[in-house]
Amino acid sequence: MKRRDFLRAAVASSAMAGGLSVSIANENGELVSNVPTGPIFAGQKAAPLTKNWGENPAEHCTGYVSACENKMLWVRRDNQMLATYRCGQHQKYPYIYPLAGPKSMVSVTTETGMPWPHHRSMFFGLDRVNGGNYWQGRREDGQILSKNELKVEEATESKIVWTDGCIWKKPDQDPIMEDTRRYTIDWRCDDYYIVDFYVKWTPLVDVTVTRTNHGFFGVRVSNDLAPAGGGVLINSNGQKGQAETEGKVAKWCAYYGKRYFNPAITEGVAVLCPPNITPAEPTFENCTWFTRDYGNISPMPFNYNPGPWLFKKGESREVTYRTVVFAGTTADVDLNGLWNEIYG
Repeated sequence: MKRRDFLRAAVASSAMAGGLSVSIANENGELVSNVPTGPIFAGQKAAPLTKNWGENPAEHCTGYVSACENKMLWVRRDNQMLATYRCGQHQKYPYIYPLAGPKSMVSVTTETGMPWPHHRSMFFGLDRVNGGNYWQGRREDGQILSKNELKVEEATESKIVWTDGCIWKKPDQDPIMEDTRRYTIDWRCDDYYIVDFYVKWTPLVDVTVTRTNHGFFGVRVSNDLAPAGGGVLINSNGQKGQAETEGKVAKWCAYYGKRYFNPAITEGVAVLCPPNITPAEPTFENCTWFTRDYGNISPMPFNYNPGPWLFKKGESREVTYRTVVFAGTTADVDLNGLWNEIYG
């Protein structure tokens, strides 16, 4: 098989210098959904391609399609992989990986973190839900499944917005919850970009969430950003490390560190937490953090509830979490300003 014939089995999109591009593909490597053949760039269809050896982008791919039953979405900057939204039906839940550093274009998160393989980069899930588990364990214990509604809503030189809808269910059983979600990647400058995750999730039956310390929204960072690998964990109060940050209320938590492959580059990732999810729930009034020196941070209210939480049928909850991927340390990016911008 010729090299270019082999690469035709994968799908990639490429961007002009300084811009973002996006493509959606199925398991056959075919562009699908509302995305036209060719990249979406700056509001145009089939924009001119550069940084691709002057050939068809499908012949020199920077991303490959896994053997999944559904779609995946790639976001690139200057024809380099920036992020991938993975929502195949074989997965436990949809998640984003990679999440590339703005200088290195190497992921600041890890796809799976041993010895906890259910830690997948940027995630949203929950365990101990009606006796099921929608974040760890087997798929039979519960899955969050894309409803095949993945859609690109906006694409410009610096911003990509996409939406998806998901159901929470066990195999061969009716779903217990559904959600609609929106992701926005906004490249602000060459030193940082933001990822805003909005979700509205609705119980289809009465749902009981028992106390749990894992899941919900969070990130699992690569080892070189975590204290266990030589990096730094810090929150908005200036507290550092798991011992000082776990269980504390803070506007944000962040990791940063020198990259193993090039110590001259320091990069980090911060998760910003809203002051509350809903005023009707006093246990959600403050953002209390689950943190680990090995690289997992999550604003996790369910770990600090005094007892089970009842999520009544039809009563939706909405929340937006902001993630900032940056070069340098937390002193080099105005995280408090970015928090005020969305939550202030």
